[in-house]
Amino acid sequence: MKVVVLGGGVIGLSSAYYLQEAGHQVTVIDQNDILNNCSYGNAGYVCPSHFIPLATPGIVKQGLKWMLNPQSPFYVKPRLSLSLMQWGLKLMQMSTAENVDKAAIPLKDYALLSQHCYEEWAKLPQFKFAYEHRGLLEIFQTEKVAEHAHHTVKRAHEIGLTDTELLTQEELFALEPRHKINALGAIYFKCDAHLYPNKLMKQLIEDLKSKEVQFCLNEEVVDFELNNGKIQSVITDKNKYAADTVVLATGSWSRELVQKLGIKMPLMPGRGYSVTLEDSKFQTDYPSVLMEGRVALTPMDGNKMRFGGTMEITTTKAAPQMNRVVGVLKAVKQFFPEFDIPTPSWDKVWYGYRPCSADGLPYLGRSKKINNLVIATGHSMIGLSLGAGTGRLVAEIIEEKPTSIDISFYLPERFNN
Repeated sequence: MKVVVLGGGVIGLSSAYYLQEAGHQVTVIDQNDILNNCSYGNAGYVCPSHFIPLATPGIVKQGLKWMLNPQSPFYVKPRLSLSLMQWGLKLMQMSTAENVDKAAIPLKDYALLSQHCYEEWAKLPQFKFAYEHRGLLEIFQTEKVAEHAHHTVKRAHEIGLTDTELLTQEELFALEPRHKINALGAIYFKCDAHLYPNKLMKQLIEDLKSKEVQFCLNEEVVDFELNNGKIQSVITDKNKYAADTVVLATGSWSRELVQKLGIKMPLMPGRGYSVTLEDSKFQTDYPSVLMEGRVALTPMDGNKMRFGGTMEITTTKAAPQMNRVVGVLKAVKQFFPEFDIPTPSWDKVWYGYRPCSADGLPYLGRSKKINNLVIATGHSMIGLSLGAGTGRLVAEIIEEKPTSIDISFYLPERFNN
């Protein structure tokens, strides 16, 4: 079968990997050179701990409070946009305690599947992407967040993550003894792992090319040729590609593409930033999330330390803002006062766009409208975490096999009514 995969991020490449393994003829199309997309600069977490979606009670109210703060961790760029308004209204509607509770087990199962896939890859000779199963710390400073942490640990235990622990200040300091930390305590998710995304992406590309997966890069998809409710060809600004099946994994550009097929899919780009230091004295022993600052810290690949964060709801054409980077480093220093990290020049800053659905859950499954279209996007801040598992699920969908987990929570046309 000829399968055309649209998108060369971790979701698209993972899908290509499992489809090629299943014996399909795979072509990957991307509008860029796939050497620096959103899959490269993230925190590298493979995290069953992230079972709480973006759409949580109070997220919209908090976002409105932060709109005037150029260094805030969550920011919606004000603009006249119908798609933004529709997404925002759906986000408000879906941000309920009931929906958060329903999402916990499906997201946990999804992440555990993906973690298992990464562990299988890490045993193969062609993959050496610094995979470590060390756990994750969620560090907090205030009593309010400490109280929330108690509930999070309780919920983690209820859904099967029983090795999750609530650490006292002394226990946290014992795990991270090298630097002073301004904190009351932390949640320790022993279930989590991390990897070095830059190596993962490079090795995936090399592996797929060695297996004769075709790459058509720097080509923008401009249209589709349809016949009897199926995509017959994918049309780019340079070529036309016949397809038996199409996988749409175009991240933050997915909403515009599915509109060409008559599909509504509320989705907004959420820009994030990161800075990676090599051989720096500013090192932690464990990956961590600074809860009040909403910043991620990850020791990577032996000698690297990555600091990342912010969720800037904007357009993919808006100019990046150095204030967001300043905000990330400011939050780091509030927790780690010895980390005097200077504001980097732009050439040392990475930024990318995470595709954010209106309910914080991925869009995954076969389209009801276009029978030979499988959609895999909307993974927000956990695209890397769910990447390998998504690839396996996409292959199972196309092969018409029972999926490894229940994907009914992620139907891509769930808002088409």
